[in-house]
Amino acid sequence: MKRDLPHMAQETFDLAIIGGGISGASIAWDATLRGLKVALLEKDDFAHATTAGSSKLIHGGLRYLVNGELGLVRESLKERRIWETIAPHMVDPLPFLIPTYGKGMQSGLVLSVGLTFYDLLSFDRNWLNDDDKKLPGYKSLSRQEALEIMPSLKKEGLTGAKIYYDCQMFAPERLCLEFILGATDKGAQAANYAKVTDFIRHDDIVEGVVVEDRLTGKSHNIRAGLVINASGPWADKVMGLADDTPSRGLIRSKGIHIITRELSGKTALAIQSAIGGHFFVIPWRGHTIFGTTDSVFKGNPDTLGVSETDITSFLEVVNDGLPGLNLTREDVVHQYAGLRPLVDTNPNDGEETESYNVSRAAEVADHAKLDGIEGFISALGGKWTTSRHLAEQVVAMAFEKLGRDAPASTTATTPLYGGGIEIFREFLQTAQQRHPEVDPAIIENLARFHGSRLEDILTSDTASSLLEPLSETRKDIGAQVIHCVRNEMAITLSDMLFRRSGIATLGHPGTELLQKAANLMADELNWDSAERAIQIEAVERRLETIAD
Repeated sequence: MKRDLPHMAQETFDLAIIGGGISGASIAWDATLRGLKVALLEKDDFAHATTAGSSKLIHGGLRYLVNGELGLVRESLKERRIWETIAPHMVDPLPFLIPTYGKGMQSGLVLSVGLTFYDLLSFDRNWLNDDDKKLPGYKSLSRQEALEIMPSLKKEGLTGAKIYYDCQMFAPERLCLEFILGATDKGAQAANYAKVTDFIRHDDIVEGVVVEDRLTGKSHNIRAGLVINASGPWADKVMGLADDTPSRGLIRSKGIHIITRELSGKTALAIQSAIGGHFFVIPWRGHTIFGTTDSVFKGNPDTLGVSETDITSFLEVVNDGLPGLNLTREDVVHQYAGLRPLVDTNPNDGEETESYNVSRAAEVADHAKLDGIEGFISALGGKWTTSRHLAEQVVAMAFEKLGRDAPASTTATTPLYGGGIEIFREFLQTAQQRHPEVDPAIIENLARFHGSRLEDILTSDTASSLLEPLSETRKDIGAQVIHCVRNEMAITLSDMLFRRSGIATLGHPGTELLQKAANLMADELNWDSAERAIQIEAVERRLETIAD
């Protein structure tokens, strides 16, 4: 995967996609597989924002049943199984415990009814070849069994618990990147740090985009038969480039997460707090994630961050829902935030809107019909789990707008870039046996992050001298750094540590590791000592909270 904006400016594409998060990435993958010529443009790094700021879940959305959104739940549950099929190295089953209390919505009876519907709607959940990926139906636990799993549950009124299953992503940033790697491998072109600043227009027809190369400062015109806006929380700003008063807007919902040492065993929890709604407690890569909040964010999405006030307020919510846990600020090893882009169909009515109960359903907006602007489509809203299906719908509309017959989408059955694996456990064991000289934990880490492509790293010309972990606390190796710079468009140290690997997504990896990784990238990218220091400082700043 090579970045070449001047070359892109010399061609004409079928689609120019704005946004390199999961929506844009999956649209690029689907369109490329169906034979369209695609350019993907991202103003920062791929998967840097909402895509990275999730709870790491691929789930049906049990609470959407309460809102009566059966179609969204069914769509999500079907997609959950597809994710296990096309990305077996990245998506795995995860048990959830929900405690039951007294009567009403938290009672065992109400939850049993809801979970019965949930299981019925996921009737195809075990249409899988890998037994490790299959999800059991829900089951009931006694009060004592619930407390054995999580002793910190609120005990007053506790009657028992329910266990149900959803799925979890190992690394959403990598999972998103695999769509882009797959698309470019099959002919698409992509560029990060490529900011769309304007549209190329002829009257009310969009014919392409003006792109600022943020690495050189130069502008390029990228022409395309159709421009697709898949910029997530920035979608309304992109629409504003075409129309001062677009017919669609966004409600941005801020969600923060905190990461601690391992506190939840192998079972996730769905907990209700009297002061802050529900939250999840999720085991992830030897740590525990607590999330998420849900509040309207009215600032510039480029300024999103987690403040100390955010952390303090959320810890109060967690300790209210799990009073025996007694979490403190010192327990937090990392924190991150994301913005959910929720569709606002009345952006100019001036009314205040809360975000918690706004639908997570997506919309594919044809601006020719909505705003009289041809050659421009926006993919709005949605959620991680349904992003592949959203892409399928966007590309179908794209073919219609281009006046061409649409081949059937094959993304539901085509493995992702590293997903060519039948049974993950067997694949991992075979890889470890093939490389007895390498720490099995390193092989497992490579298998998770690179899947069936791990041999590209282990057999590279740099591998023999760079197979040792970069630190005692991480299993990532120097050969990964070199590979990601040469083949995966890792341009900054943050790209490498937060999105090409998981090195920094569990908190500060240590100064020694930062220096080692920066030195490896410096050799590849010709950084001098001043640039190395700038890159390290940027990572340090990213790991801090933002001042109130």
